[in-house]
Amino acid sequence: MNTDRRAKENFLVFGSPLICDAEIQEVAAIMKTGWLGTGPKVAQFEKDVAAYKSSPHAVALNSCTAALHLSIIAAGIEAGDEVITTPMTFCATVNAIIHAGATPVLADVDPITMNIDPNRIESKITPRTKALLPVHFAGRPCDMDAICDIAQKYNLKLIEDCAHAIETEYHGRKMGTFGDYGCLSFYVTKNVATGEGGMVLARQPEDAARIKILGLHGMSKDAWNRFGDEGYKHYQVVECGFKYNMMDLQAAIGIHQLARVDQNWKKRQMIWNQYNAAFKDLPITTPAEDAPDTRHAYHLYTVLIDKERTGISRDTFLDRMTKRNIGVGVHYMSIPEHPYYQQKYGWKPEDYPCAMKIGRQTVSLPISAKLTMSDVNDVVLAIDEILNGE
Repeated sequence: MNTDRRAKENFLVFGSPLICDAEIQEVAAIMKTGWLGTGPKVAQFEKDVAAYKSSPHAVALNSCTAALHLSIIAAGIEAGDEVITTPMTFCATVNAIIHAGATPVLADVDPITMNIDPNRIESKITPRTKALLPVHFAGRPCDMDAICDIAQKYNLKLIEDCAHAIETEYHGRKMGTFGDYGCLSFYVTKNVATGEGGMVLARQPEDAARIKILGLHGMSKDAWNRFGDEGYKHYQVVECGFKYNMMDLQAAIGIHQLARVDQNWKKRQMIWNQYNAAFKDLPITTPAEDAPDTRHAYHLYTVLIDKERTGISRDTFLDRMTKRNIGVGVHYMSIPEHPYYQQKYGWKPEDYPCAMKIGRQTVSLPISAKLTMSDVNDVVLAIDEILNGE
């Protein structure tokens, strides 16, 4: 069997962002001013994101991991406290809980939506539970009615991981505005990309103010305020903070990425629909239909490769796609698959069977606004050939 047949001429990079002249010119202008660190562009980006998300407060940071970490601290979570989250997520979600000194607790996912199953959350609640941390996987909103009801019933803080979900809506509300905190990612593969970057949406002004201080060493003034044209401002260290601030260089990119967020979303929606039509008769599981009165961000297009149906394993499928110069991803192996968490918490994949099955079968296909129709056709052709044994 020739598994290299009809390979693309150039490798299609998975998740490559669409960068336009507006970002490039903005970054060049920033370089000329010499103001590379946290300054006016960060402030503008925070304002723009807060307006887009209809959030009263937004604090820019250097990653979504930092956003999660500081949100957990601002929520008053301490050593010995428990935070319930999903096993179907990137390790940063769980690591942020650990870095804050708390204990992560996993509740399995719904096998169709791949989001945390509210029916499994309550069985995990103990007197030590202090917060819920749902992840809007792939850009699909979690069942926020049920999750908010649980948080209210047990007086729990609610921290939303919106790394995949900047455009996502649930019953007319933007994700990140249901909880006490919403955490966004602007990593290079995200729908709004700054290379590295993150942001916290906060309900309360005191939480936003504290997160801003914690994100820059615990200092009472940021660099822009200390070194601005109004003269030097003395600062005081009021907490033991972290080096988590965003730079103007990053924000300069983000301002223009955000301006095209809906335009890029429509492009990904079109690709999503093309994939659905192309794969409907193939022996693979495609994403579930969007729930009523919601908006999916279309961040990840994930298919499940079941060897019993396809005749090949997921990892063989990955290899054959790569040989055809198609970049693919795995989002994600479930958290209990990783040795560190097995050793530290005694977690076993089989204790979270839905996440385990998804993690062992899932493949993420390219779905970037940068893709051309030729790229999409190459992806479809490659999958058709692989599944037909060509």
